[in-house]
Amino acid sequence: MQTNQAFTILQNAGGVRAARIITENQPKLTTFTVWRMAKKLRRGVPVAKIIHRKWFYGLPFYTNAHTLDPRPDTETLVSAVISDITPGQSTKILDLGTGTGCIIGAIIKNIADAHGVAVEKSWRAALVAKRNFRDLKIFDRVKIRRASFTKQNAIREKFDVIVSNPPYIAIGDARVDAGALHDPKLALYATDGGFAAYREIAKNARKWIRANGKIYLEIGIDMGASVREIFELNGWKFIRGENDLSGTERVLIFQL
Repeated sequence: MQTNQAFTILQNAGGVRAARIITENQPKLTTFTVWRMAKKLRRGVPVAKIIHRKWFYGLPFYTNAHTLDPRPDTETLVSAVISDITPGQSTKILDLGTGTGCIIGAIIKNIADAHGVAVEKSWRAALVAKRNFRDLKIFDRVKIRRASFTKQNAIREKFDVIVSNPPYIAIGDARVDAGALHDPKLALYATDGGFAAYREIAKNARKWIRANGKIYLEIGIDMGASVREIFELNGWKFIRGENDLSGTERVLIFQL
């Protein structure tokens, strides 16, 4: 199929932006694949889930139905970590609930002496992270561990930096974009009004952080005060918050 024909079909199904991204990233477009993609666009499937690629912090990451698509808001988390690390300093990083591996992957690609462990409960998501670390050529600097951060003994090492974008949408909350309907629920929703993962991390991460180490957390809209209270009750000291590009408080940083 000619590119202009494919573009028109995809544009009618999902708009100009979706058509442009797909045609630029899929050089071989047959009639069958174009109509199949158009059908997915009409169902609200995100473009990243169709082409299995999402750019994050200037890097391409493979994504599929078993992982949360990397989002621009999460780049705030990566930037906060990178800005705090002294160049030339060997930094050991723990990523809780790594998913695609985009957070720890972007950090390690930008910090020459960084290395660490990516923890993931889902074996399917762990395979995606493994693929991305291999493609980014950092597989020798990141170990993948199948485990849950709800179990303190799952991790027996200590780290300079802990990062996490945990599930924080309250079960039953309908305020999610259409694209999130195609992300795994495990990566999106949490009990206790969306705060369950923060409570587990606040308790367990005390055993995983080195002296003077910091933990960096992504949070949802208007969750800052409650998350700060959870961590302070567990002995953490609030360092600062970071806003995303829209001005929303998106990242909280703590230290023991």
